[in-house]
Amino acid sequence: MCDYSLMSIPNRLAKEGEELITHCFDTGCIGLASRSDLHPDSNVLAPESRTFWSMLKGFLALPEVKPVPAVCIPPGASLLLMDIPEKLQREFDIGPAEEVKFTQLTTAANVYRDAVRFSNGREILLQGLRRGQRVRVLTLGSQDSGALTVHEEPDGRLMQV
Repeated sequence: MCDYSLMSIPNRLAKEGEELITHCFDTGCIGLASRSDLHPDSNVLAPESRTFWSMLKGFLALPEVKPVPAVCIPPGASLLLMDIPEKLQREFDIGPAEEVKFTQLTTAANVYRDAVRFSNGREILLQGLRRGQRVRVLTLGSQDSGALTVHEEPDGRLMQV
């Protein structure tokens, strides 16, 4: 859902259809954030309607800093990963935009685990993505309501299908 490194940051669950971007949080770790949380609309008065005192107050006041919440994605969610850098396109044999599945590579504590899996089976940690990369949430989970199917990969990892 959200890497261990983002647990001290306010967070919320993603919404289907939402567009997110990869963001470097105060912890120094890359996670997903909403563009609207990063660039909220300012309610600043137009310059011609501001008085001298309101401008002075605005100049002297410390800016109100609201923490950017991390947006958590459940494992199995379908995402559209956009703006994939050419280097990653060559390395992973993918295009500039790819539909991916969100996954967690491990349940171990204190290690990065959030990743995306491309249709060719290759995986990359969110930490390996470029900052500012756009991600659209297509679905938050499997479309079928049947039981989970798990199979073992050649390297011994159990994978949810």
